[in-house]
Amino acid sequence: MKSIAEKIAYIVDTQGGRTFYVGGFVRDKLLGIENKDLDIEVHGIEPGLLYEILCEAGEPLEYGSSFGIYSVKGEDIDIALPRKERATGKGHRDFDVDVEPFIGTYEAARRRDFTINSLMEDVLTGEVVDHFSGLDDINRGIIRHIDDFTFVEDPLRVLRAAQFAARFEFEIADETIELCKGIDISTLSRERVEEELKKALLKADKPSIFFESLRNMEQLGIWFRELEDLIGLEQDPIYHPEGDVWVHTMEVIDRAAAFRNKTSNPYAFMLLSLTHDLGKIVATEEIDGRIHAYKHEILGIPIVETFLRRITNEKEVIDYVLNMVPLHMKPNVVSFSKPKIKSTNRMFDEAVAPEDLIWFAKSDKPVVAGTVKFEGDSDFITERLRVFNETMSKPYVMGRDLIEAGLEPGEHFGELLEYAHKLRLAGVEKDPALKQVLAYAKKMENKKR
Repeated sequence: MKSIAEKIAYIVDTQGGRTFYVGGFVRDKLLGIENKDLDIEVHGIEPGLLYEILCEAGEPLEYGSSFGIYSVKGEDIDIALPRKERATGKGHRDFDVDVEPFIGTYEAARRRDFTINSLMEDVLTGEVVDHFSGLDDINRGIIRHIDDFTFVEDPLRVLRAAQFAARFEFEIADETIELCKGIDISTLSRERVEEELKKALLKADKPSIFFESLRNMEQLGIWFRELEDLIGLEQDPIYHPEGDVWVHTMEVIDRAAAFRNKTSNPYAFMLLSLTHDLGKIVATEEIDGRIHAYKHEILGIPIVETFLRRITNEKEVIDYVLNMVPLHMKPNVVSFSKPKIKSTNRMFDEAVAPEDLIWFAKSDKPVVAGTVKFEGDSDFITERLRVFNETMSKPYVMGRDLIEAGLEPGEHFGELLEYAHKLRLAGVEKDPALKQVLAYAKKMENKKR
């Protein structure tokens, strides 16, 4: 059974045209990576005729027909005609687009950003058209821009270079790094920046390469200036022999990448890993010849919030990170001190994602650099999480229990329920807890008299 791309290509062929797989689909196929985003480009066919061909192959969707881009209803495919783009301003929408079906494969490939994305594969014959040595750069692991003039027209390409370098663990060509140094990325929208950041944090095994690449291109401080402040920020070598806060943070996000898909919110978890030590920017000081960053997990909250609101408007993500940053050191601390159950219950209760605290602790404190082993007692903290989950699954005192016991709702109810919650975290069963809450309520009433 022919695929939708093959159906279109066969009809195009009868009309004297030619159809190619293009862009990331070809690149990822050569890299052995699954890519469900199917892109084809049709050459030698006028827009009107292409629409008729798509009607024959299925039900066409004209979501970008003014730019020569179509789709087919019920299919995961983008169909495009070759086009030329000219920048008319600094915004990502400030482009004039001319659909030019007969410009040929060389000019069509030249408008792409990187050589690895310029490859074209004939849908019918499988022939790979490679005008800019993209195959060679894939084999050598190189991210290289194609054309100086067209590349600088879209500043996002700076971030795309870093993102591809991280995802594929490729090197960015020296000439591309030099070109990127002079591009103004401050005009980019938050949404476009975040899209590339997400790809780096969620698709790369070593997301640190994204940030290291931006640093090499002298672009790190434009959107991620707090991270730039970590460079050269010293730590106590006894606890952090790996180096400064920048080096530590880069190691943490790479280790966190191994755990992200086990967490409740992978993107938020990776941002937690990225921002957890931003408080050291204001907390680091030298006392008696030793470097300390007391209360950095608390002092960093405003810095983390500023960072997050610059790059995302996802409330759930922001709330997650702001909740977890102040808690990020606790799992390691309690794994050594081994406090009472009510203490670890309180710790987990504070967290929006209790289990993620453990995954973060494994990322933050390895036994040896390059490992993902927990520095503290992993069995202890994991067992305490099990106890917490078991505790929270049991029946507990609720507002209706107090009403059924004869209490009238009022402003004191909040304090009573808070007391009931403390008893719950201490492991007190519902019936004895209710008795204690009622006794507490009576004590409160007596105080008012």
